[in-house]
Amino acid sequence: MNIIKDYLDFTIQKLQDVKQQEAENIEQAAAYVAETCKKNGRFYVFGSGHSHMVAEDIYIRAGGLAYVKAILLPELMLHEMPNKSTYLERLEGYAESMLRLYKVGPDDTLMVISNSGRNSVPVEMCLEAKKIGARVIAITSLQHAKQQTSRHKSGKRIHEIADVVIDNHADKGDAAYYIPGFEVPTGPTSDTTGTAIAQSIIVKTIENLVQSGCVPPVFKSSNLDGADEYNDQLFDQYYGYFK
Repeated sequence: MNIIKDYLDFTIQKLQDVKQQEAENIEQAAAYVAETCKKNGRFYVFGSGHSHMVAEDIYIRAGGLAYVKAILLPELMLHEMPNKSTYLERLEGYAESMLRLYKVGPDDTLMVISNSGRNSVPVEMCLEAKKIGARVIAITSLQHAKQQTSRHKSGKRIHEIADVVIDNHADKGDAAYYIPGFEVPTGPTSDTTGTAIAQSIIVKTIENLVQSGCVPPVFKSSNLDGADEYNDQLFDQYYGYFK
């Protein structure tokens, strides 16, 4: 067995599952984001731990939509200390303050990425955003989430709160590829499928805006000649201090 090809086939099948089963949900998510853009709202994206990479992937990059604002909290990422984000993600009361700090409002859409969908911060992000009146999109593993209880006092997981739920089709525990003769699974897939889902939302949102007669603000690669001046105008318009 060629294990490299086998694992890539394993991952490709996950992407095929997303393609076949989640297209309608991705379209609905993109419709919400396009509606937000037309109101000059913002598309906020949040994930903690490794899920932050999905949020970061659509934030200020070539082909990215300037309406995207990522909530990337250092204490909930992985570069400061092992397990720090794991423990802090379980704290209640944190998300409400962050949404206030980032000025999330009723014209905005918030996308929360959490493979398990059970920890307090992502659950609270969804609950508090709904209270504000924002639309909420969840990217999660339904196989995992439905087999685990919530760690939040509400008893809810993010797929039970969001306006639209997109299943990343990761297995329970995420790492689910088994190497013969070794009992601990490896090869997680949630970030691979999660990133593909997030980029699909952006692509469909841009198409929706173009078809409605809008000219969407999309970043160019900063490694192309002349792109800095173009991008700087988008930074000034969409990422000023009070935006």
